[in-house]
Amino acid sequence: MRMTVRLDLPREADSVPTVRRLLRSTLAVLRIDNEAQDDLEIAITEACSNVVRHAGGTEMFEVCLDVAENHCSIDVRDNGTGFDVDQVGSAGPESESGRGLALIKALGENVRMHSVPKHGSLIHFEKSFA
Repeated sequence: MRMTVRLDLPREADSVPTVRRLLRSTLAVLRIDNEAQDDLEIAITEACSNVVRHAGGTEMFEVCLDVAENHCSIDVRDNGTGFDVDQVGSAGPESESGRGLALIKALGENVRMHSVPKHGSLIHFEKSFA
């Protein structure tokens, strides 16, 4: 079984739990283990939260989920102001924010980030299941 979902969402905070619930439900239907579910839920929350907080200049964003029994692929795309991927650093130990991209990299596989200033961003990550 394989499920593919594409969502166009408003760039607002309420969209984040909506995406998280959809992902959790999809993974549960496919009986994906809880640890992988947790990893993907954290990663997609961070990716979507970054869009809501930082993707100025756009009112919508897109999330694509492609989930099968042994693999999940997620794309979070916006048409906002973009960011310089090379300038994103790690948060300091006292920082209360700035860990989202590092978490996505730690929890996901084949992580790719592409951004063009004033033209938007794409965050892609995957997870394989045993």
